[in-house]
Amino acid sequence: MEKTIKIGPNIKFIRNLKGFKQEAVAQELGISQAEYSLIENSNFVDDQIIFQIAQIFNVTPDVIKEFNENQAFYSIENKIDNTAIHENAHGIHQVFSPVEKVIELYERLLASEREKIEILKNQNNL
Repeated sequence: MEKTIKIGPNIKFIRNLKGFKQEAVAQELGISQAEYSLIENSNFVDDQIIFQIAQIFNVTPDVIKEFNENQAFYSIENKIDNTAIHENAHGIHQVFSPVEKVIELYERLLASEREKIEILKNQNNL
């Protein structure tokens, strides 16, 4: 009997491992949190969406598509700062900091708002 791969739950599991909130991933994708929730509850997800989500999570699309816990832990650990898993480690040491992602998103939002202010100033000077 063939095992059915459910892509949405794989995405959810990896998102939780990486420490992302649904809202943050949805914002990166340019969709609402409700739309993103539908993705995580879907058995099948479009390859383009999988690719975009993989980029956000800093994993390969194959990690999402061919989900395997051991492969996911190994890939996530190695993608985050190219840090190898140590043989004597008691579990996975996750270097990823969700705070860094929030700061990055905030800085992008702030830059966007500054651009809007400059455009409005230039329009008022005309």
